[in-house]
Amino acid sequence: MKNTIKYIAFDADDTLWVNEPYFRQTELKFFEILKAYLPAEEINNQLYKTEMKNLADYGYGIKSFVLSLVETAISVSSGTINISVISEILKLGKEMINMPLELLDGVEEVLKTLSNRYKLVVATKGDLLDQERKLNKSNLASYFHHIEVMSDKQEFNYQNLIKHLDIKPNELLMIGNSMKSDILPVLAIGGYAAHVPFHTTWIHEVVENSDFEHNFFYKLQSIKDILKHV
Repeated sequence: MKNTIKYIAFDADDTLWVNEPYFRQTELKFFEILKAYLPAEEINNQLYKTEMKNLADYGYGIKSFVLSLVETAISVSSGTINISVISEILKLGKEMINMPLELLDGVEEVLKTLSNRYKLVVATKGDLLDQERKLNKSNLASYFHHIEVMSDKQEFNYQNLIKHLDIKPNELLMIGNSMKSDILPVLAIGGYAAHVPFHTTWIHEVVENSDFEHNFFYKLQSIKDILKHV
């Protein structure tokens, strides 16, 4: 990696700590709640369509997800869903919010090492309150120079981050688990990017990337591998 990097940005969910498995677990509970109406596969398809429709209005995160669960329940039941079921769905959301935070292996070691040589940034999507809550639970905040909770992760979002940091694109390295959100937009604007795979990925974030190559791109097996490149 060229010696131009000044800032290293990290995605949060499923890069620093576990997140997506909690969504999948909640979906399974949701399918069970609504099993009298439709098979799980059909409810899943309806839920995904609802989530995609709602992204522009609600954005990302647990609250958006729960609103889509409620809307899906109303839809698949043709408006006959009992209020007690809605209450049960809301309870699932609160359980997700209050889940204990589980750091991924090697994260604190990497942050501790890199913070001595670079300025570190959290660059993540999601609900501001929820991401702040998770960062506080993680006890990692002291490693970061800046926290950026984005409404989305398009090229212009990263351009705004670079402008805020007052750096050139090739002075930023972004590390994350999503090719779609963490890697491709950063490479497109001239930054460096390192992909750390996670075993569970939301279908909305999946792209075909098995043969992807780029001079500014690094494919890691674990987050600790970044220490070999910077």
